[in-house]
Amino acid sequence: MKKYDYLIVGAGLYGSVFARQMTDAGKRCLVIDRRSHIGGNVHCEGIEGIQVHKYGAHIFHTSDPEVWAFVNRFTEFNNYINSPIAVYKDEVYNLPFNMNTFSRMWGVKTPAEAKAIIEGQIAELSIGEPRNLEEQALKLVGRDVYEKLVKGYTEKQWGRPCSELPAFIIRRLPLRFTYNNNYFSDRWQGIPVDGYDAMIEKLLDGSEVRLKTAFRPELAEQAEKTVYTGSIDEYYGYRLGRLEYRTVTFETETLDCENFQGNAVVNYTERDVPYTRVIEHKHFLFGTQPKTVVSREYPAEWRPGMEPYYPVNDEKNQRLYERYSALAKSEPNVIFGGRLGSYKYYDMDKAIRAALDTAAAEIK
Repeated sequence: MKKYDYLIVGAGLYGSVFARQMTDAGKRCLVIDRRSHIGGNVHCEGIEGIQVHKYGAHIFHTSDPEVWAFVNRFTEFNNYINSPIAVYKDEVYNLPFNMNTFSRMWGVKTPAEAKAIIEGQIAELSIGEPRNLEEQALKLVGRDVYEKLVKGYTEKQWGRPCSELPAFIIRRLPLRFTYNNNYFSDRWQGIPVDGYDAMIEKLLDGSEVRLKTAFRPELAEQAEKTVYTGSIDEYYGYRLGRLEYRTVTFETETLDCENFQGNAVVNYTERDVPYTRVIEHKHFLFGTQPKTVVSREYPAEWRPGMEPYYPVNDEKNQRLYERYSALAKSEPNVIFGGRLGSYKYYDMDKAIRAALDTAAAEIK
């Protein structure tokens, strides 16, 4: 008789949702995490009374009614709407690309005027089948939007020129011909009023949780099954090679002013500005604190010891992941899930959806 039904490696969204479902089904769960806190990358830290998103902005949005109903069991969401802005040199633009963007860029007022400019620029370029990301983006949005709002930001994100990046990275760049600055088109959107950690605590209620605890085979021996949300290549000791990631480092400071930039998310799209965006955390919860906290985000190549953020899902890495996935199929008592276990970038609602589906299959 094993002590636990499930060892869950990782106290982030995927692991916590799975733990909640299995605990509700009467299963015994041990949840471990190598970090000193729960929540994974949605973890927030209180600074000056402000919920600071320690691992980058996490804005919940979904069109999945089951996921929305599920998360509302554990927290209340405010009515925050993500409306980022972009700074290029001394110019300020609304995101996503919409009529406010086009009006600022070209002085146009109507969708017909904006469409004519974009279609004219695309026609002048005469690009056939795009050979790289630069040609793909130019074919989608034309020269001006690409040069000012796509090129520099993307090159900072990936650490190389757009002309050297594969076209598939940008399959679409939505152009909205309305005066609507809502970045997401999902039905529901917001930020937990008590922060993400409070929600995760409720998800983990009833599970045994051990922080500052790395995965060890002897822990797995205490459970009937293991749910592993760490890097799949790390689980196998990198025996087939290392999967590649992009990472982000953060420069966070507290400022003695009430309002630094007037918006929660400001992107800096010029290549010469070293960071991609600045987050002013208090605006996520409509804060009125006398001070403010801002974080600058610097993309970088991932190296061992750094936090892996974005899987590099190019052809080479996908082939390597498929080889690791084949190894995983030979281990029926190990479930690989989440962003790192699946080598797939997930929005928060998609991570929750995947965990709910995996738990439902287990309960059957």
